[in-house]
Amino acid sequence: MAYDVERFGYYTFPLLPPLIAITLSMITDQVLPSLFLGVWIAALMYTAYNPIAGTIKTFEWIVGNITDSWNATILLFDFVIGAFVGVLYVSGAMHSIAEVLIKKVKSSRGASLIASILGVLVFFDDYSNTVIVGNTMRTLTDKARVSRELLSYIVDSTAAPVAGIMFVSTWIGMEVSTIQDALEAINAKVEEGVISTAPEIGPYGLWFRGLPYHFYSFLALLLVFLVVITRRHFGPMLEAELRAVKTGKVLRDGAVPLMPTETIIGEPKTEKRAPWWLFALSVFALIAVTLIGLWYTGGQALVENKVVSEWYQASLIDALSHADPSTPLLWGSFIAYLIALIGALGTRALRFKEAMDATIKGFYLMTLANAILLLAWTIKTAVSEVGTADYIIARTVTMIPVYWIPLVVFLVSMFIAYTTGTSWGTFGIMMPLSVPLAWIAALVQTGSVELAYIVTAASIGAVFGGGIYGDHVSPISDTTIMSSMFSGCDHIDHVKTQIPYGTLAAFVSLILYVTLAIWLSITPTPYAGIILVLIGAVLLIVLHRLLNKWYTKKKGLPEVLEDYKIE
Repeated sequence: MAYDVERFGYYTFPLLPPLIAITLSMITDQVLPSLFLGVWIAALMYTAYNPIAGTIKTFEWIVGNITDSWNATILLFDFVIGAFVGVLYVSGAMHSIAEVLIKKVKSSRGASLIASILGVLVFFDDYSNTVIVGNTMRTLTDKARVSRELLSYIVDSTAAPVAGIMFVSTWIGMEVSTIQDALEAINAKVEEGVISTAPEIGPYGLWFRGLPYHFYSFLALLLVFLVVITRRHFGPMLEAELRAVKTGKVLRDGAVPLMPTETIIGEPKTEKRAPWWLFALSVFALIAVTLIGLWYTGGQALVENKVVSEWYQASLIDALSHADPSTPLLWGSFIAYLIALIGALGTRALRFKEAMDATIKGFYLMTLANAILLLAWTIKTAVSEVGTADYIIARTVTMIPVYWIPLVVFLVSMFIAYTTGTSWGTFGIMMPLSVPLAWIAALVQTGSVELAYIVTAASIGAVFGGGIYGDHVSPISDTTIMSSMFSGCDHIDHVKTQIPYGTLAAFVSLILYVTLAIWLSITPTPYAGIILVLIGAVLLIVLHRLLNKWYTKKKGLPEVLEDYKIE
């Protein structure tokens, strides 16, 4: 993989646009102008620092992202979901389902645990996860005095980490395809005579071999349940949860939630509320139609590739691997909205005018969130044009001792995903580089095919784990934005409270990759990944407890938060 290093001098410093956007977002709490400035600076570099041409290029990039069919579908989906939430909220259906759940869930711990379990159960797509878990649990967690910061953390940490390790998800197709590209690069080296052999297993087999080395996702999921069950926190999340438990304020004073339901839509109906089953039925329809849509779009792709003759002949696993998640989400959200609308009118919870008012206000709910999402996509375009990812790789990946390749791959993947806000983009960039690097380095440096398989599998896990971590904690990531959006959380509050937790899981992952390097230098062990995951789980539990004790002692706050009981 060649890089045109000379252009980096022309572009001055390709890291500058994302760093400015991220830094200003964190300092000013103003995401929109920060993102726009980052895009504009990238456009200045692209146009040789011509301010007029740079401004024109900025808007070209923005328009290009609006008119992209996938992006436009997601934006429309967000607006439809807003209308869906508006009707359910005003009709009182959300509060009716919350009252039913309260009979089963009596505390803050119970509400946040149910949210975590639901996040794992909705494993087939990260976008679907944010929509379903955020909207379903928000009313209940509010009543249980669970902060919106914790809810958005739960949503975000059970979205990509779950989808990334499930072999039945919308992610698997992308993940396996990047491994396939890497295998083709290795085979080309065999044909050129650079190396004598290539992996004898296919991309799916390598994906499964890399799964145990996907340290970050396993640890991130464990940490969610650890903080929820123990109610031990540290960092800004502790203050957020303490505020919610003591005062009932699930949002801090002055917070600007990306989905400000209460302030825009107003209070729900109190006299004649829609029944709880309307909420349950519409959410079930959202899930069912989305899954069928994923099966259909994936099956159609297989029909076009002449794998099957009819879409329904494709297995769900194969279909998910080739599905387009944006269109099924739009179908599912529209059917769910229609059911909510008809149900609210049919039960006389809303008059038609009230339902239409709720629909329009629901659209408005998503305006800020969609604006941020659009600029987040645009800055990804911008950093791609100025070569941010290539710049990072060209200055970090050199001739590395084979045992340390997974660690370096993890670090580089983390940084690329954080500064570009995309895990999938990171996979596409890093996998074709990392897998051939690991395989060839192992054969050239040691001559061991067994070691080549282990290091290659570990590098695959490192790409996925590093990409998900960087995307997970980046304020310009679309999944981070959508987690804030559907949890009704202030976006910067979500980012600030989530970073310490995500970074803890990433730190333990780093220790595991270092341990792996030392271990492999002594003796190659095929089951090292499984053993290290277990060691990492123990280490994470210990570090979480130590950080909790240190931080609470430093701030004079309780180690274990009160488990608020719902009256």
